[in-house]
Amino acid sequence: MSTDFYSMDKLVEFGMSMAIANQMASSMNQSLNQMQVPGAGKAMPTSADNIYFAVIDGKQSGPYSLTELSRLIAEKKIVKETYIWKPGMARWELAENVSEVLRLVAITPPPVPTTNE
Repeated sequence: MSTDFYSMDKLVEFGMSMAIANQMASSMNQSLNQMQVPGAGKAMPTSADNIYFAVIDGKQSGPYSLTELSRLIAEKKIVKETYIWKPGMARWELAENVSEVLRLVAITPPPVPTTNE
């Protein structure tokens, strides 16, 4: 009889371990799904003419399409002093020196004024 009790304890212990493992995996998956990585999860642009890389927070990031660059500009993650590179360029250039990116920077409105201004 004590052997049956021992086996039952092991089954309960195993079941609890599995439940905890499933909760941990679920929590980790949820965290990973909420993580945002610039440029990740987006389809690669189809033409090399539409691929851009940027230095954001001191790190190379991308590839980005012009649409994604526009979003990053609106979020102030890319400004005219941000380094940009695309295939065909000999070196990294400031956004203000890359005409198609400068156009995006130029059409981005300034911050909305506060009531104190």
